[in-house]
Amino acid sequence: MNTRQLRHFLAVMELGSLSAAAEQVHLSLPALSRSLRALEDSLGVPLFDREGRGLAPTPYARLYAERARRIVFDEKEAARELRLMRAGELGPLAFGMGSSLAHGLLAPMVLQLLAAAPQVRLRTMVQSSDVLFAALAREEIDFFVGDVRMAAHDDDMAVESMHRCSFGWFVRTGHPLAARRRVRIADLLAYPCVLPGFAEEGMLRHLARLYGLSLPLEDHFAVNSNDMATVHALLAASDAVLPSTSISAVLEVAAGRLLPLDVDPPLDLELSLGVVRRARRTLPPAAEHAFAIVRRYFEDAEGAISSLMRGRA
Repeated sequence: MNTRQLRHFLAVMELGSLSAAAEQVHLSLPALSRSLRALEDSLGVPLFDREGRGLAPTPYARLYAERARRIVFDEKEAARELRLMRAGELGPLAFGMGSSLAHGLLAPMVLQLLAAAPQVRLRTMVQSSDVLFAALAREEIDFFVGDVRMAAHDDDMAVESMHRCSFGWFVRTGHPLAARRRVRIADLLAYPCVLPGFAEEGMLRHLARLYGLSLPLEDHFAVNSNDMATVHALLAASDAVLPSTSISAVLEVAAGRLLPLDVDPPLDLELSLGVVRRARRTLPPAAEHAFAIVRRYFEDAEGAISSLMRGRA
């Protein structure tokens, strides 16, 4: 048995087709069949039942698949560790973050990483946390900064929760609703509403229930964008209103460009923000520096949000 045979076995398990698996692993059908038979002989159990022209995994195959994935993963990690050891700070680093965080964090983070290791090779992705989680599972990125709750019970992931994030409604300074108390949803809908693109399906359903809005919720919003710079520019130049995370708005509020509204009922959503990475995966040295930058960002943001809340009280 060798890991090449295990990769052939896993390709058939995942694709459910001998021909599709042969194409993926760049083998002819006879060569793939020989590899599977050799693996069965090595293990001493049948892995697939031949049903006409197809293959059906046996109970042995279903039991062994997870162990096979671990073996293949460990082999890849061993080779990765050696490459990173040889490359040192020159190794590549791929990471993602949600758009609400990227607005204030991504550019400073990239600048600090390049200053610390000028020859590091960075690749970034800005997406919602569910898309980032899928990219991490496919090993397309090394880690992401976003909502950590979806990975909390996944043994293949390592989670560091750093910030519990609240939500609110925001408008430009001088907006007609800015001085109002106990603003209702009907008052908000009298103005163009902007939906931030990082909002996930669960958040949208909660927002609809909270304010008695019909689904799809997007029908009640004039704009849907995951580019927070564009969103904030729209708010600054119009009477649009925005439901958003406090952390994405805190810099604009501190600069006097946005104000939080007193909405009844308040937007009682919370996110647990932090870093999610693959468990047992060796990361390049620049990753630890990246994590330190993220921790400081959340610490500074918490202080700024606390100051603004005290100012409102």
